[in-house]
Amino acid sequence: MARIILADDDEIVAELVTDAFMAAGHAVGWLKDGRQALDLIKRRPPDLAILDCNMPEMSGIMVLRELRQSETLFNLPIMMLTGRQSESDEQILRYEGANDYMRKPFDPVALVGRAEALIAGERKWD
Repeated sequence: MARIILADDDEIVAELVTDAFMAAGHAVGWLKDGRQALDLIKRRPPDLAILDCNMPEMSGIMVLRELRQSETLFNLPIMMLTGRQSESDEQILRYEGANDYMRKPFDPVALVGRAEALIAGERKWD
């Protein structure tokens, strides 16, 4: 069982993600903004963080940047789950240090599979 933090301001997305991971036997904590997610991750690092790019208070990209600059959290697996569709957005997230990127709408089963591979250290960018 993995401990996963999800930061996304969309309740429907959060419910889909939470249900999928709980059905797979994982624990999921959901936060609606990036600042809350960053604070929680710093206090109690999860096995994986899943971040939306656009959120109130602090974007997922800003959370990603902060985590990659942290001496203790720089290697935390991070998946970006976002509605952004362009190749340039994906390139930016690669540059910023995201381990994976999934576009919305998404297949919950595929999300869990990719996340589990990240947690196990097996998944790299396609």
